[in-house]
Amino acid sequence: MSKIEIACFNPESAMIAFENGADRIELCDGLSDGGTTPDFETTKELRAKINIPVFVMIRPRGGDFTYSESEFEQMKKDLMQLKSLKVDGFVFGILNENEEINMEQNSILVEMAAPLPCTFHRAFDRAKSLESSLEKIIDCGFKTILTSGQKPNVSEGKENLKKLVEISAGRIEILVGGGLRSTNIEEIREFTNAGYFHSSAITDGGAFANADEVIALKNK
Repeated sequence: MSKIEIACFNPESAMIAFENGADRIELCDGLSDGGTTPDFETTKELRAKINIPVFVMIRPRGGDFTYSESEFEQMKKDLMQLKSLKVDGFVFGILNENEEINMEQNSILVEMAAPLPCTFHRAFDRAKSLESSLEKIIDCGFKTILTSGQKPNVSEGKENLKKLVEISAGRIEILVGGGLRSTNIEEIREFTNAGYFHSSAITDGGAFANADEVIALKNK
């Protein structure tokens, strides 16, 4: 059995993930944008209903991962507000104009989130250089990187994912996600030796997690 995080873009999906054995929920809004900061009230209501870890996305908009000063201020404000709800962690990722890891801004958010753990999301897959970006993210204090191996999906990125698992050597968790489904999780797990996997469990092109897919991901 694998450890499974389900990316949930609405409270209905979060309940489906919770009720069908997910280990963790990544809560976001903005499905069409690939995930943005969820609503405060939605998060508050959900937190009261579920007792598995909930990590919330801090991302003020879709598009690139380089933010203006006002957008960064918004991220800080959102993080502190959501932290007050007793969530379990945060998910974000900031690049600079050269598509390199923004050490300063990421480190500030990681410190603000403490003692809660932070995941650097798939902005990593846009970043330059696999190995130096990995080291920078570790240096910022992140506990996890969500990645498809800097390729469009986990199947294309499996060589890089295997390499990341090897060179991270337990210093940070490699959370494998991006086109991950119950149909390919076994192959990807065996090839990469990763221990944690991420999927939306959406199987019909809609907006909601599929209960059977959550169960299948967990039991493969």
